[in-house]
Amino acid sequence: MFSRVLLAVLLGWMFSTLGRAQVGVPVAAPHRPFPAIERVCIISIDGLRPDRALIADMPNLRALLKSGTYTFWARTTPNAITLPSHVSMLTGVSPRQHGVEWNRDLPLSEPVYPLVPTIFEMAKRVGYSTAVVAGKSKFAIFDKPGALSYVEIAKSATSSNADVLTAAVRLIEEHQPQLLFVHFPEVDNTGHAKGWGSPEQLAAIERTDTQLGELFAAMDRAGIRKSTFIIVTSDHGGSGLSHGPDDPRSRYIPWIASGPGVREHFDLTQMANLEVNTEDTAATACYLLGLRLPPNFEGKPVLAAFETLP
Repeated sequence: MFSRVLLAVLLGWMFSTLGRAQVGVPVAAPHRPFPAIERVCIISIDGLRPDRALIADMPNLRALLKSGTYTFWARTTPNAITLPSHVSMLTGVSPRQHGVEWNRDLPLSEPVYPLVPTIFEMAKRVGYSTAVVAGKSKFAIFDKPGALSYVEIAKSATSSNADVLTAAVRLIEEHQPQLLFVHFPEVDNTGHAKGWGSPEQLAAIERTDTQLGELFAAMDRAGIRKSTFIIVTSDHGGSGLSHGPDDPRSRYIPWIASGPGVREHFDLTQMANLEVNTEDTAATACYLLGLRLPPNFEGKPVLAAFETLP
């Protein structure tokens, strides 16, 4: 594992050096395929297993289903653990490419970042404002210098959904970032403490839905909800008190998209040949922001989510 960490440090230095060499080089303004979509917001409910989302009382999530496109059969990475899966979600590549296969804070003298650029780096490079609000301290892996305009990441191992919501609402109301990632930790925390499928976890899911509603209300107050493409998804499910490799109860995640031009109340499983993977989240965000997809991307934009294509 430490050899991978060393490789990550070396390659991170290389990418940083190359990035500095490009300072001052003019970058063309991106052409967004759907001009009505001015912002992208990715919301991850850590540990949300699809069947629990369907059983729980989640009026705000259900409203997204009616106004948008969804599948409850999307897949996370085979290892199905928080940090590698989120890095795949936000880089568009599998762990073997991004190099993040650990799932904890590393006690290193220098920070380690993914081996490939995140969508935040790609968006910031062309002038978009970017933000991360995350409820676990290990998400500091996304706070690479120059990648984020605004960042609120838990200082301890984990924080509460309430802390995440407060920070996210403030960012939305004050700055309206064009690419925003919000991570709610409590469904996962409760799964580890009380069990996936437990009454306590169901209650945590329902509280998180209330917080989703407050997040959307902040977008309404800021006047950006109608111009924002929203993805609500997760990093993994679970069973018992944990989650792990190649367990279907861990591997499947919800993927729900809503925004301008999106098909309403459309279940993506109607398209038999379409499989949505967590890497597709990054690819879809890049596509909508007019960012060129790198050749190493494994994710693909979920174009079937839209009524018509430009």
